Amino acid sequence: MPDDERREQGQSAATGSGGISRRSFLQAGALAGAAAVLPSWAESAAGPPESPPGVGAGGEELAYASIADLQSALASGRLTATRLTQIYLRRIRQIDRQLGLNSVLELNPEAEQIARQLDLERRRQGPRGPLHGLPILLKDNIDTADAMGTRAGSLALVGRPPLQDSTVAARLRAAGAVILGKANLSEWANFRGFASSSGWSGAGGQCNHPYILDRNPCGSSSGSAAAVVAGLCAAALGTETDGSVVCPSAACGVAGIKPTVGLTSRAGVIPISDTQDTVGVHGRTVADAAAVLGSLVGVDPRDPKTAASDGHGFSDYTQFVDPGGLAGARIGIARQLTGVTEEADAIFEEAVQVLHDAGAVVVDPVELPSFDEFIVDDAEIIVLVFEFKRDLNAYLATRTGVPVTSLADVIQFNLDHFDQELRYFGQQWMELAEAEIFSEAEYLDALQRGPMLAGAQGIDAALAAHGLDALLAPTNSPAWPTDLITGDCFLFGSSGYAAVAGYPLVSVPAGYAFDLPVGISFMGSAWSEPTLIRLASGFEAAANVLRRPEFKPTFTDGEAAARRARRPRGQAKAGVLALAVAREGAGGPAAGKLMRELHGHRHERVRGLPRPKYL
Repeated sequence: MPDDERREQGQSAATGSGGISRRSFLQAGALAGAAAVLPSWAESAAGPPESPPGVGAGGEELAYASIADLQSALASGRLTATRLTQIYLRRIRQIDRQLGLNSVLELNPEAEQIARQLDLERRRQGPRGPLHGLPILLKDNIDTADAMGTRAGSLALVGRPPLQDSTVAARLRAAGAVILGKANLSEWANFRGFASSSGWSGAGGQCNHPYILDRNPCGSSSGSAAAVVAGLCAAALGTETDGSVVCPSAACGVAGIKPTVGLTSRAGVIPISDTQDTVGVHGRTVADAAAVLGSLVGVDPRDPKTAASDGHGFSDYTQFVDPGGLAGARIGIARQLTGVTEEADAIFEEAVQVLHDAGAVVVDPVELPSFDEFIVDDAEIIVLVFEFKRDLNAYLATRTGVPVTSLADVIQFNLDHFDQELRYFGQQWMELAEAEIFSEAEYLDALQRGPMLAGAQGIDAALAAHGLDALLAPTNSPAWPTDLITGDCFLFGSSGYAAVAGYPLVSVPAGYAFDLPVGISFMGSAWSEPTLIRLASGFEAAANVLRRPEFKPTFTDGEAAARRARRPRGQAKAGVLALAVAREGAGGPAAGKLMRELHGHRHERVRGLPRPKYL
């Protein structure tokens, strides 16, 4: 096919191993206090200043220490922010660069200087709070007014850094955190083309999976989650429109908190949708993620959506962390969001048993009343496509010294730099948004209908019907092999209801299939973060499944098992379903029956457009 024809159709994407790879539109779906007795690694951390910071000098144990333990060591004087920063920087060189994890897109050249200043401040006047001196990575769509760029992974935004910090970056600085660098991601937070590879960006290349490097880390906050589980930072920020915090958290085996829309400011964050975008946290544990979340919340004049959070936020979410948090809790099992892979189902059943054993009142099953209607509804697609052009253009108006000022410019830039940006997949979502394919009337109707189906008639109705504290569902299937040519082998995600409703999710690791993490998600109504943190931390303590990645180059348990991990259990039925839908429509009886049997599967296409995956 001639190059000009390929450009016109926009079917490929980005550069080679250093290019972009974004997975298709995703839907269907971090404590202070000095301890009297320090852990053994704190002793080794106080070694000679000239000894190189790394694994042999207490580096590995420090890199995987909790935020509470790090603060204890910092408070005792046995560890400094400078040394901790150096440990993470060395690990990034050894693991991210040499092993090819590729989770960190850019390092802050001022990180060590900032850490030294924070050490001096601690000695003179004490710490600012639980994040003082802790190195944190930010997803590359979060503005920082420093020496680093903010690109959303795109070469179209390479140039002058933003003129102003995002609100969340400014709040991290005020809390005393060291902004260590920018994490790789799915380019444009995965809202670019249909056949993307999650974790691929033109600026950063393909982010890989920490447990098995040729597997996919999910996205779009791929590098944020991968860097946390690899021990490259104390915690990381991600963003979510639909699944982009919880999917990589679950796939990579870390805790992820996706807050209620409006709890954290999106000012200075490259957008997809004002209605659904939120800034969340990846931590090695729920407590770590909770410690970071408290520094981010609060009303922000730069983001009107945060006005609704007044009275709902807490400066300390670690107060809700409770190892016994499951006892007496009423938790509903969302069976409609199960049944996708044998591996995920088996781990989920073990998780349900953990709830029983920990004293929870388990209501099983619980139905989401709007399920049959929600899985075929197009409200989310309409809202995201309609808002993207307007929201992105408004953001780009704040940037200077970069090649583009509008979505139209981005589209043309990609065409002009085809081999760097469009070699692997196209930019169909961008083109649809630029063409304004949905009317304002359709948008306004979808803006009402989607949250009603997902919230009032979905999550809220299910919680109220059974007097529940939360619902529980699998977060993801085991990670698929990365494939830049054909894109993600995306099987399942349960984030759609919370995404469209604007409600919170907390995902925690529940087990491992073929050494690949599988997570579960606790979901609740708006502003229910305290409850979800209590329940998720209780599960985390009771299940006790956390393990460190080994950075294996590839899967070695046999090709048959590899195929089994890749293929959904309901694949045959899915084919019959497609025939039923074609014959009688999505609302027909046979199609409806098969859809219910397939549970978590949402229709692959709505109005001829692919169902969004993780954004």
